[in-house]
Amino acid sequence: MEFLSIITQNLLSPAILFFALGILAGWLKSDLTVPESISRYLSIYLMMSIGFKGGAAIVGTGAITLTLVLVLVAGLAMSFLQPFAAFGLLKATTRLDAPTQAAVAGHYGSVSIVTFVTAVSFLGQAGVGYESYMVAVLSLMEAPAILSALFIAHRVAPETVASGKQASGRLLREILTNGAILLLFGSFIIGMLSGKAGLEKMEGFLVTPFQGILALFLLDMGLMVARQLHHMKSFSLPLAAFGLYMPLLGASAGLLIARLIGLDVGTGTLFMVLCGSASYIAVPAAMRLALPEAKAAIYLPLSLAITFPFNISLGIPLYLWAAEMVLK
Repeated sequence: MEFLSIITQNLLSPAILFFALGILAGWLKSDLTVPESISRYLSIYLMMSIGFKGGAAIVGTGAITLTLVLVLVAGLAMSFLQPFAAFGLLKATTRLDAPTQAAVAGHYGSVSIVTFVTAVSFLGQAGVGYESYMVAVLSLMEAPAILSALFIAHRVAPETVASGKQASGRLLREILTNGAILLLFGSFIIGMLSGKAGLEKMEGFLVTPFQGILALFLLDMGLMVARQLHHMKSFSLPLAAFGLYMPLLGASAGLLIARLIGLDVGTGTLFMVLCGSASYIAVPAAMRLALPEAKAAIYLPLSLAITFPFNISLGIPLYLWAAEMVLK
């Protein structure tokens, strides 16, 4: 598939167009809003759907393979190591304080579940298959980056890291009980236990409405991005550029790993998406608890208002095109 064709297909998909509508509505200061209760429902639905479908699909894949083990190990390694690379780049190119640099670095080692869901939808529309175990890889790649960010912060500015058994216990609980990850992994297990028969029973709820729910969710995300745009005035050019080239570097490393492991095009694309995305849900929550000195007005808009729109509009089709060039 030609690169421009992939870009066009993604940009003209209903979900992406609704995302753009949300940004436009927010920029125009429209009174269009998605109630908080509905917004939470949309998030719950997407996590439940993608987890359940992944678990049900993996039942038919047979025993654990060497490829599966290698992908899981590679995902954990990338999540743990990327924050160190990100911190080095931020230290060399920006004048941010050390705690904020560490917090930003943690975001870019972790993953964006919504970006992953959008990529899964895009692959489905493009008719590109992938291995269902990527949902398990996604679940494992959230927490290691948080631990790396805290390690970096402790080394460069130990006085800013929340310490003590109580704070450490709260942080560990925050990681292990994060709602999105818990629901995603739990739905994955339920899907495995239910199998194909369970998926057939849930198809009318978890499969058929998926595209419409995703479009409504991305409309809400577009409104949220628009609310963060005013923070961009304080961004330096190198910092804004970091939000664009860091996902490309991560995705490139993911493509190299996918090539070495021998992944197919669809699975390799999803691995690139995981390596090239940035968290804006679980990691900000953990950073607010463990690194209160870090500037949320920097790390949240950087991940949500720069990297996230780039990935779902241009990044995902770019990663698919690169995977088709290298992994076929």
